Amino acid sequence: MRAIEIAGRRGASLRQFIARGRRGDITRPRSFATPTFDSSNPRIPPYLKLVKNYEKVKEVLGRGSALTLAEKILYSHLDSVEESLLTNTNGGRDIRGTANLKLKPDRVAMQDASAQMALLQFMTCNLPTTAIPASIHCDHLIVGEHGAQSDLESGIKMNQEVFDFLESAGKKYGIEFWPPGAGIIHQSVLENYAAPGLMMLGTDSHTPNAGGLSTIAIGVGGADAVEALVGAPWELKAPRILGVKLINKLNGWASPKDIILNLAGQLTVRGGTGSIIEYFGPGVQTLSCTGMATVCNMGAEVGATTSIFPFSPAHVRYLESTHRHDVAAEAKKFSDIVSLRADEGAKYDQVITIDLATLEPHINGPFTPDLSTPLSLFKKTVQEENWPQKLSAGLIGSCTNSSYEDMTRVEGMVREALEAGVKPVSDFYITPGSDQIRETLRRDGPLDTFKEAGGTVLSNACGPCIGQWKRHDGVEKGTPNAILTSYNRNFRGRNDGNLDTMNFLASPEIVTAMTFAGTTTFNPMTDSLPTASGKEFRFSPPSGKEIPLQPFEAARQEFQAVASAPNSSVEIAISPSSSRLALLEPFEPFPASELTGLRVLVKVTGKCTTDTISAAGPWLKYKGHLPNISANTLNTATNAATGEVNVAYDVDGFPHTIPELAQRWRDVSQPWLVVAEHNYGEGSAREHAALQPRYLGARVVLTKSFARIHETNLKKQGVVPLTFANEADYDRIHACDEVETVGLLDMLRNGGQGEVALRVKSFRTGEEILIPTRHAVSRDQAEFILAGSALNLLSKKSS
Repeated sequence: MRAIEIAGRRGASLRQFIARGRRGDITRPRSFATPTFDSSNPRIPPYLKLVKNYEKVKEVLGRGSALTLAEKILYSHLDSVEESLLTNTNGGRDIRGTANLKLKPDRVAMQDASAQMALLQFMTCNLPTTAIPASIHCDHLIVGEHGAQSDLESGIKMNQEVFDFLESAGKKYGIEFWPPGAGIIHQSVLENYAAPGLMMLGTDSHTPNAGGLSTIAIGVGGADAVEALVGAPWELKAPRILGVKLINKLNGWASPKDIILNLAGQLTVRGGTGSIIEYFGPGVQTLSCTGMATVCNMGAEVGATTSIFPFSPAHVRYLESTHRHDVAAEAKKFSDIVSLRADEGAKYDQVITIDLATLEPHINGPFTPDLSTPLSLFKKTVQEENWPQKLSAGLIGSCTNSSYEDMTRVEGMVREALEAGVKPVSDFYITPGSDQIRETLRRDGPLDTFKEAGGTVLSNACGPCIGQWKRHDGVEKGTPNAILTSYNRNFRGRNDGNLDTMNFLASPEIVTAMTFAGTTTFNPMTDSLPTASGKEFRFSPPSGKEIPLQPFEAARQEFQAVASAPNSSVEIAISPSSSRLALLEPFEPFPASELTGLRVLVKVTGKCTTDTISAAGPWLKYKGHLPNISANTLNTATNAATGEVNVAYDVDGFPHTIPELAQRWRDVSQPWLVVAEHNYGEGSAREHAALQPRYLGARVVLTKSFARIHETNLKKQGVVPLTFANEADYDRIHACDEVETVGLLDMLRNGGQGEVALRVKSFRTGEEILIPTRHAVSRDQAEFILAGSALNLLSKKSS
């Protein structure tokens, strides 16, 4: 790339290019500075459209304005550049954190668990097809147990009804359908759809994985996805830009995973909220595309809107190795105009520098992804915290770390250990991210090496990472035990339903080394393992191949995407008697008055993630059936008054599970609210965590702070998210207190303008207090809430 060389002539060449396009002669051969773009392949971003929009951005903000890479791609996708960048932004000088960007994404990707509800919502809009390309990926419903073939067959048999529904919807609306066993959504997206300069939405919080290929990829709920699918602009509060400067080069045992494990420790699970993390600096050029994807994937764990790396030669190598030479060529032409990196002089709101040369491996956990410990201190920490020293299992792969580079680095370690006569002490599980990866590993040998070591190769699916894991190691629920994984999230009970399983996150290399040792106190950088011959064995620093010497092997035919033109004659497969799928009934609109007579269902203390609000694992089978899945609502939340888990008390003092009490109150038309602490809704993009409370009667959620995706999901379902203006007021409101809103109706009718307070009458004393609150409701979101939900409004507009 010649970014510096062409920077000065970029504006002139762009104007010439657009002028030629208007004359209709852009199909003729052009010089490299004024290229034509291929529009025949739907997997190539609409670069010509983006170039034209970028020109408008420069005109509106001034040609001397310096933009970060994230801003370039976001603003190039604005529906109306002037409206988004100049409304209430001090003439475009105060965009970040202020402007409400109305964006037109290029693509939507949906995993099978969330796609069910997204498609059920899309169906109510009565449209013949989607406005933009979309894909469905069947990856969440396969349980990891015995191995790939057996688990896949069982999963298909158990979930056939859901897969039939998703495939029929794909055929009806022209959505590409990736069958079970094809791969994990994020790996499949990286291999097939992600492209430099693209903007996409995905119904999964780890959608930012595609940022490793210079894509703006944002995790959203199903209602957000439906907005994009119907062609409506999708709204996003203009993010702040957090810059992470990488210098020098990784060496020894350090891996790309350690970049984000270290950063999570610095930022905490809330530190990236409202921000895009943009990586830059000379260290970027030393990383592989898939290594960058690993880093971006786990940006979700610090609350970031998304993460992104600048376009680099590694991206071209990866695109070409995954049989996308055409995308690579078009991306290079696009970058020569727009320059897919930050402009010189672009300002970041915060800059963190990480020296890759001194970065050591990190291990994060348990129970939270930001509790970060350097490997050199981990043994001491395990002993001081009295964490289990025996390692029950090591699990590598998942969407975060299943690349060819990851697997070949691990394979080198495993081969070295086998040759020394050393085998894993703990159970060893390997999850390839896609059938393309699996077939390439089969061709090149690593798959056989893993099996020779006694590893269990699971299906190309999420499996244990999201709780789809049936253990056979004798560890009973309630038994404290330790596992090491190369996954991205480690909330309590997430992997196996055991609240006492401690999941420590690390690179695949560290997970593998400790699996061979069978202990959490082993340090492969300094420690040795005994062999049968009595000699000591020590692992060499891992090394692997960025991409295979030959291009990636194609996925097997049965695991390739099913793509076809929309067919209105296709019947959507939903049985009226199904316990897995149910058509949606619209939520009632907001009343023509303040909300009165609300009661506090439960006051929650501590971490309250989307796993807490709507558990996954065995509950995934009900993702398409709102009444049935609502029976798990908040079922691992901790009652602030009593410290009990999943216990709430009715006004008569009788205890119930939280979802039981919510259902009882729904049955008698008693609306309610939840009170909680910081970062409420942290974790996945799971919109069921908003849908279920809404279905059961929630109208308000009052917290100290929200996670971004969940706050948006609540608004889309007609629930009002409020935060305490004074956090100390958390101690002044309690379960069963009666609540009415003050100023909420006016705020909604005024398009999000105005203050809202809550008048609270104590259930115990009858005392009344007024609690001031804050909100972040935009004009569009106010309309959603007034209509009862975003879907109600979209359905009305499309009818």
